[in-house]
Amino acid sequence: MKKIINEYFNFTRKERIGIIVLLILILLFCFLPFLFPFFIKEKHQDTSGFAKEISMLQFKMNDSSKNFAYNNFDENNYQNYYQPSEKNYYSKGPIKGELFYFDPNTLDEDGWKRLGVREKTIATIKNFTSKGGKFYKPEDISKIWGLHEDEVQRLIPYIQIHNTSAEHNYEKKEYVPTVYPKYTPSIVDVNESDTTAWIALPFIGSKLAKRIIEYREKLGVFNSIEQVGETWGLHDSTFQKIKPRLALKNAAVNTMNINTATLEELKAHPYLRYAISNAIFQYRLQHGNFKAVADLKKIMIITDEIYNKAAPYLRVN
Repeated sequence: MKKIINEYFNFTRKERIGIIVLLILILLFCFLPFLFPFFIKEKHQDTSGFAKEISMLQFKMNDSSKNFAYNNFDENNYQNYYQPSEKNYYSKGPIKGELFYFDPNTLDEDGWKRLGVREKTIATIKNFTSKGGKFYKPEDISKIWGLHEDEVQRLIPYIQIHNTSAEHNYEKKEYVPTVYPKYTPSIVDVNESDTTAWIALPFIGSKLAKRIIEYREKLGVFNSIEQVGETWGLHDSTFQKIKPRLALKNAAVNTMNINTATLEELKAHPYLRYAISNAIFQYRLQHGNFKAVADLKKIMIITDEIYNKAAPYLRVN
């Protein structure tokens, strides 16, 4: 046993040298991180010049902003700019609008634009006057949908109404019990209206009006007013505001035959899409024609919600 142990721990001269070198390397690598600070010298940079330049730049910016605000203030032209209140939803600064005397009953679209009135509000005004509506006194413009109180106060001093009996009595300050017609916002038929009618609604721009009509064309027709709210980009808060002014007069649905429709025709419908259309198409190939639209419920991926939406637009013969 002693002989075996001696042979196991007995090393040749080369092996002993190798072990010693290996131990030295291990110790060197262990202490090497502690030796770095003695070989690397830190370079100190003078940042005083940079700090001075920053201070001078800030001083020039503050000084130039004050001079700009003073030199660009024109007291004579200040009244020609509409200064919106905090409650007004203009957030991009004062709107430049030219003030001049005008008759709201005869003023054209370009004239309203010169006054600084928004295009949507102009559309509402022209819709009102085209249907025989009249302004009998300056304060009547406050009834216009979308014209804010600060805009009304800005325009009233420049209103001159001509050729109306009510205006004649108003100038003489005679008391005449006249009942002024209240402006009633127009009702939009969701299936018959064009982009102009949709734009006349509050918070509906030209792009959103176009999307609503395109969605209606993909469906074929709106089967309910609630479907308008499914339009991409139309927020529910906006839809709830315009909903009282929407009407559904013609709901003649153009149905699609699910037994003869191609896969492309099926997936073009907003309620079917590709996955559902492909399932309908494959089911028809495997089981033959559908006997009733209700047979779609046999397809697993068609839920009751999808079926209730799509069923009014489908038929089997």
